[in-house]
Amino acid sequence: MTLGWFQIVRLGLVQMCLGAIVVLTTSTLNRLMVVELAFPAVVPGALVALHYGIQITRPNWGFRSDTKGNRTRFIIGGMAVLGFGAWLAALAVVMMPDAPVLWIAASVLAYAMIGGGVGASGTSLLALLATATDVRRRAAAATITWLMMIFGIALTAGIVGGLLTPYSPGLLMRIVSVVTLGAVVVTAVSVAGIERRVMAGRAPALAAGHVPFRAGLAEVWAEPRARSFTIFIFLSMTAYFLQELILEPYAGLVFAYTPGQSTQLSGAQNGGVFVGMLAVGVALSGFGIGTLRGWVVTGCLGSAAALGAIAAIGQTDTGLLQAAVIALGLFNGIFAVGAIGAMMALAGEGRQAREGTRMGLWGAAQALAAGFGGLSGAAAVDLLRLVLPDASAFGLVFLAEAFLFLIAAAMALRIIGGRVHAPLPAAIPGE
Repeated sequence: MTLGWFQIVRLGLVQMCLGAIVVLTTSTLNRLMVVELAFPAVVPGALVALHYGIQITRPNWGFRSDTKGNRTRFIIGGMAVLGFGAWLAALAVVMMPDAPVLWIAASVLAYAMIGGGVGASGTSLLALLATATDVRRRAAAATITWLMMIFGIALTAGIVGGLLTPYSPGLLMRIVSVVTLGAVVVTAVSVAGIERRVMAGRAPALAAGHVPFRAGLAEVWAEPRARSFTIFIFLSMTAYFLQELILEPYAGLVFAYTPGQSTQLSGAQNGGVFVGMLAVGVALSGFGIGTLRGWVVTGCLGSAAALGAIAAIGQTDTGLLQAAVIALGLFNGIFAVGAIGAMMALAGEGRQAREGTRMGLWGAAQALAAGFGGLSGAAAVDLLRLVLPDASAFGLVFLAEAFLFLIAAAMALRIIGGRVHAPLPAAIPGE
């Protein structure tokens, strides 16, 4: 039995909950530490990098999904750990002025929990999608679930931005409490019973194919396409996430945005991502327009152009920041849906019963790139602000990100296949 469309949408609700919680920690709390608490951008950058670094465990979660099952337990349990970690991170921001050292230490624990929760819940969810979705529905399933995640990010950022004006610590804690608790409840209800129905006949086969984790990971790494795609994911996602921790501080320091306004700007960006992903998903799946490779290249080139505009606007103060940020989100979404579609399609290639391991490997590459990119962007801004005006310091980092997107476009032309609807082979020759 494979997943039906209604079940895919239910699993998409879990992705939506993941996005809703994570956006609070990477956008709202990040901005509060840099602007309201006047911390160097590298402090929240290091914390967010920690949460991504913890996700190097993703291949292990995926491998457990391949060999032992229990995906539902890891999905719900991981969401609970993620929710508590986000709540603790918000509490640490509120209490940090009174005892900075103590609450920075608490933040380290909180962001480690966030990374572990995302790794356990997100990877187990993707493993369930990859193994229980019919091959003809995999790209569409990926698009649906990621659109729902982006919708959750955009909706949460927009609503929280509105509710958080005027800002107060008590209001922040109430909002975070509602979002995190609600996400856990929605996840538990959404995933209930799905794995038991669609995976009932598969567990024995998976158990029979059990090998040690390192051996299973080595098998996947030996697959040429899996290995090449892992490298592409790391480099392209470094470009994608370089601006994640500096865009809201940029709006606050250069354009005097309030916390609510900068959070809404993040929501507008993610709204653009949603529109870009939806447009390409419809074009590819509904009308067969273009190829995965073509859309990835388009997204990379458009993102580079939008970043150049964002850098220029800071020098001229033309008042077009929001429009440029929405354009960045739009082209980011175009890039992402092509990359996600290729990821879901390639997950079923190679050795059988290794879909979760491949998704975990690529998820780990993405997480490491996100942490590296976010921390590098924040550290670069801190260093450049020592010798340059704020607008110029941020602008140089945005231009560096644009250059990385150009490199990613060139890589996509070589690595991603040009066909969209061709059937996928059951295994790679020689594997």
